Amino acid sequence: MHLLRGSGRHSGTDYRFEGIVDGNGGSGVAHEAELLAFADSALGVAGHVDETRSALVAVLGSDAMTDAAAVIAGFDAITRVADGSGIPLEPARAEATAEWRASLGVDAYWMQKV
Repeated sequence: MHLLRGSGRHSGTDYRFEGIVDGNGGSGVAHEAELLAFADSALGVAGHVDETRSALVAVLGSDAMTDAAAVIAGFDAITRVADGSGIPLEPARAEATAEWRASLGVDAYWMQKV
């Protein structure tokens, strides 16, 4: 979300992170329904990956679908490494993100504090 927030500042887009976290939409991300469905199916949360992949290709093309798959895989891997090795959230980053983590309920996820 930190990257998306920075991208939004650069482009002048005000992204609504709650729409990403709760899956109810309105985040400001183009084609968010197809992207969220693809992410959920790729991670085995919901849906059939073949169907959501095809839907994403239909609206964004195969190159964008490949980019989305790479982002999903990258974030999933990074999170697993951090969780598995017990990498703590740095105090400065914890302070800088405290407000939006609280508003999104991110703190309900497991997080080791320094």
